Amino acid sequence: MVLFNKPFDVLSQFTDRGSPTPRRTLSDYIDLPGVYPAGRLDRDSEGLLLLTDDGRLQARIADPRFKLPKTYLVQVEGLPDDAALDRLRTGITLADGPTRPAAVEAIEPPALWPRDPPIRYRAAIPDSWLRLTIREGRNRQVRRMTAAVGHPTLRLVRWRIGDWSLDDLAPGAWQLA
Repeated sequence: MVLFNKPFDVLSQFTDRGSPTPRRTLSDYIDLPGVYPAGRLDRDSEGLLLLTDDGRLQARIADPRFKLPKTYLVQVEGLPDDAALDRLRTGITLADGPTRPAAVEAIEPPALWPRDPPIRYRAAIPDSWLRLTIREGRNRQVRRMTAAVGHPTLRLVRWRIGDWSLDDLAPGAWQLA
């Protein structure tokens, strides 16, 4: 098992097909034959990505029916009140159907690495941080959930998948687990 801290603006795949301008991929960081991502993390998201050479383990990690918890540190626009957090805790109805309930709490800004490029700062609109755990993994789900309660995501860092955690792994770094 490989734990990788995927930087912002990196594709969760080893090749970039069809783009007129080359984009950074996993092959810019990981030179291990035969490992593949167990799930994905959007190009504009950061954090923990697991890679394995075990197809069964890959399916167990990525398949939502196994309900493996995934924890994100989420910087959102605005200051979510208890009602917004309760909506996330009970599940949100998105265009593709209702989500499972999420575990969510407001947190102090975490000690993270600077993002490149930085998040746009707007003096008139405050931001805040949430720790949000889901047990499914739809396309851009966390971003859609926070937007649905009126607090668009500004920065998204996946911190944990099941028992695997980012801990002190620097952006662009990987380690064997």
